[in-house]
Amino acid sequence: MVTKTRVTNGFRGLSGRTSALACASSVLALVWSIPALAQDTGTPQNSTTVQPTAPQPAVPSPAVPSTANTTTAAQAGQPQDIATAPDAAQGNAAGEGDEIIITGLRGSLQRNLDLKRTSSGVVDVISAEDIGKFPDSNVAAALQRLPGVSIQRSGSRGEPTGITVRGFGGDFNTTLYDGRRISTATGGRQIDFSTVGVDFIGQLSVLKTPDVSLSSSSIGATVDIQFPKPYDHPGFRLAATGSGSIQERAGRIVPTAGLLISDTNADETFGVLADVIYTRRDTDTNRVYVSGWPGGNFAPCQLAGNAGAGACSPTSDTTSAAYANPNNRQNIPGWFPQQYGAEQQRVKDERVDARVAFQYHPTDDLMITLDNNFSRQEIVQNNYAFGVWFNQGDLRNVTLDGNGTAVDFTQAGTPTDFTAARNTEILQTNQTGLNVKYDVTDNLTLEADGSYAKSWRNPGNVIGSQNGDIGYGSALGNNLQFTVDGNSSGAFPTISNFGPAGNSAAWADTSLIGTHVAVNQTQRNTDELMQFRGNATWKQDDLTIKAGGQFYQDTFNFRNTSTFTNNFWQAYAGYGAPSAGTSGVAPLPGSLYQGSVSLNNFIPGFDGSLPPSVFVFSPVAYQNYLTSLGNPQAQNVPGFNYGNVTGFTGTFDEAVDPGSILRVRERTWSLYFSVNFKTEIGSMPFTFNAGVRNENTNLVSTGQGRLPTSLVTSTADRTLLSIPTYTEVQGVTSNSSYSYLLPSMDAKLELTDNLILRFDASRTLTRPSLALLNPVLNVGNGQRIGALSASGGNPDLKPYLADNFDIGAEWYYKRNSYLSVGFFLKNVSNFVVGGVTRQTINGLVDPTTGQLASFAVTQQVNGPDATVRGVELAWQQVFGDTGFGFQANATFVNTNRPYDDKNISQTGFAVTGLANSANFVGFYDKGGFQFRTALNWRDKYLLQFGQNQNTGSFGAEPTFVNQSFQIDLTTSYDINKHFSVFGEALNINNNQQSTHGRYDNQLLDVFDYGRRYTAGIRYRF
Repeated sequence: MVTKTRVTNGFRGLSGRTSALACASSVLALVWSIPALAQDTGTPQNSTTVQPTAPQPAVPSPAVPSTANTTTAAQAGQPQDIATAPDAAQGNAAGEGDEIIITGLRGSLQRNLDLKRTSSGVVDVISAEDIGKFPDSNVAAALQRLPGVSIQRSGSRGEPTGITVRGFGGDFNTTLYDGRRISTATGGRQIDFSTVGVDFIGQLSVLKTPDVSLSSSSIGATVDIQFPKPYDHPGFRLAATGSGSIQERAGRIVPTAGLLISDTNADETFGVLADVIYTRRDTDTNRVYVSGWPGGNFAPCQLAGNAGAGACSPTSDTTSAAYANPNNRQNIPGWFPQQYGAEQQRVKDERVDARVAFQYHPTDDLMITLDNNFSRQEIVQNNYAFGVWFNQGDLRNVTLDGNGTAVDFTQAGTPTDFTAARNTEILQTNQTGLNVKYDVTDNLTLEADGSYAKSWRNPGNVIGSQNGDIGYGSALGNNLQFTVDGNSSGAFPTISNFGPAGNSAAWADTSLIGTHVAVNQTQRNTDELMQFRGNATWKQDDLTIKAGGQFYQDTFNFRNTSTFTNNFWQAYAGYGAPSAGTSGVAPLPGSLYQGSVSLNNFIPGFDGSLPPSVFVFSPVAYQNYLTSLGNPQAQNVPGFNYGNVTGFTGTFDEAVDPGSILRVRERTWSLYFSVNFKTEIGSMPFTFNAGVRNENTNLVSTGQGRLPTSLVTSTADRTLLSIPTYTEVQGVTSNSSYSYLLPSMDAKLELTDNLILRFDASRTLTRPSLALLNPVLNVGNGQRIGALSASGGNPDLKPYLADNFDIGAEWYYKRNSYLSVGFFLKNVSNFVVGGVTRQTINGLVDPTTGQLASFAVTQQVNGPDATVRGVELAWQQVFGDTGFGFQANATFVNTNRPYDDKNISQTGFAVTGLANSANFVGFYDKGGFQFRTALNWRDKYLLQFGQNQNTGSFGAEPTFVNQSFQIDLTTSYDINKHFSVFGEALNINNNQQSTHGRYDNQLLDVFDYGRRYTAGIRYRF
């Protein structure tokens, strides 16, 4: 066992501008600790005065707490409208003859505005229109309506799965359930938003400036998902929803159904709420892909028109005989496609969400809440595809454009593979929490909150991916031509001279097709999260003081099993006799083929040409057929790959990859203190909030290390290399710790009744993804010639740190309408850079070159600093009582570290996720009828460093997402006070998602996931 220890003292970071920030927060908090007596007056949220008894300002100032969560036991025991509008409890509530409650979309928008307006920091809110009725069908889709928030979509499903806030996505955003962190077994810290049922959510809050009592661990934003509780709506409540949806290509109507029941007893001391939602989405998506554009060096003899191409032997080995000829020297930089193909993905996405909450409220001073949240999502995806593989050294007649992209070339002997895959992913989470609020006095409230959560990825005996690969090669390999036809936003590459030995008419001749490989692999993760928070809140007049502490322990376990580990994937590689393969079975039984998918007009609106079709067949039936041939160890099985595979007894069993085993335990202790008060400056109301949070983190990371001892060529596939032996497995454990002080300050000045100025400053951090903390180097089996790769983590990674500054103005010029502009600046240090370097490993020799094997090794280190700055614009307008209105926002961001596509060093760096974006929602809401049109646009942005195949010589190649524009429609009609019908049409303009590499014409993926239509009915009582 190898153990390493590293300690980082984060207080060093308080020099310079950060020490000034911390001192400013502390000094201002002390100076203003005795507030003037100033009271806000206002009307309850979600209401309109119809018979005012006294003159009112043009836009009443709402009186709601600075956060959506109630802070006292008494508030938690009041109906939601009263708890969030304290004035209502003082005699202004609806029912006294001068107030009515606005429900529906306009009521929801007004609540959102009230919460935003009264917040100390920069907060945006989306609330339910009514119990069981949220404005959007997906959490991420709802969030993208907010300024500065954009979404990432799953290409295969088109579903929004993640968000980017002010250019920071993924792990840079923290998502909470009712103020608690969520466990997630996805492999990162961010959640997959498609796993969150939206039907019975009460409210979404996006905190763009930190609340130190919740979290300071998000450079982007903290998203708090708040679920309904019995005392939000005392008495008996019932909500039910049922709908059917259809995606135009899938052609199947699939159901969604939900039920919520809530009740409190007669003396209102006990309440219970329970809900369950079943959701299904079926999607057929067409995809054209290039798995990666590695960078490397071409030899002059490879280029089109070069006279020496006939005897071309590209090499970078200065000692070889071929290097003596300058035409063979690899010295011309360029990029080529590693693998090219097309596939149809047929996805069934099923999700069950359930929740139960109990509240005990024996007195006005005590509220006890016990709740449990459960979710289980199962995604089954059947893929049918073809693929062709390219090696840079085998390319000839290469034409490079001005950027060095190989836009035209040929490759002799190219094999063709037809693949079928059944991919299954199950994500399951269960969280149990207990919250106690006790009002010790009228001024002092104590709160304790604890929870335990566990998440699983692929629990049970599920196989994550079952793959069947058939085709032809070797003697039937073709002199394939590859041509780039245009920009990745409107064209995919064209291949020609395809088919067995170049016979395009025999492209799908089953008599020539034989077995290739069978890959099974499953990622199994668990994530256990325990957390506890305790705090005390003192309120007196306009002064609020909060102090407390928090502890959480997050334990993450990784384990991957696959047929790569034991090399069973190559058991019948070789394509069989028609391809003159020394192994493989051909032809295959005709019963395995279940039809085909036409590739004609495969991606509507895109230029480019594809072969005619791909086969539909079951990878499970394919593997069962090969198993039926018998045990190669007990009998001679024709077609078995005796030259490369040992120990195979007939079944494609997975084996644990020792290099994938990882256990990370992260413990964090936090203390926080904040002061919030209201006073006046020259008769102008002024709100000031200052806080500080100290976080101490300890990490223990344990992995299993081993190194390969040899590389051998595959006798069945000319593109493969195998690793038959490794060193003994050795456990490696690393310990590290760090501590950081995170100050925060918010100031709000109300220049007039309608005009507000804000200034906010804070320091926040984002911890590196748990998956990056592996202390060992992992060299997997199943390597490709010319594309050797390995990956290694770094358990000593430090958090990203950001100093954040916001300044903005908000003009609430009339009810339910406002204009705002906000400027933000983030100075971020300790960026984690996933660089790729070329390395030799354990003295391995590449049998194809006779030289030391060169691996593309991906590793993470803390790297440079960067500044991100931007402006957010928002406008909401409701046109009186007409029912018409709109919401519009736009965000513009930039950085001092943009991507430089001319930099081919292995240490290139740029800030990911930054993109300008804009959203527009036009709506009508009156008389029980509601209609919305949502337009969402996002400009091109750098998603990440790394591609599916990232084996180049120029470091981690980038993945860019092309600009997108999508239009969605929703409508509903209230038949009566209990029943309503609704409909939804998503992506009516058939927006397609596409990505590219370093340059615009290096297409990586284009997904066409089509339109989706939904119709349903709701019932509430």
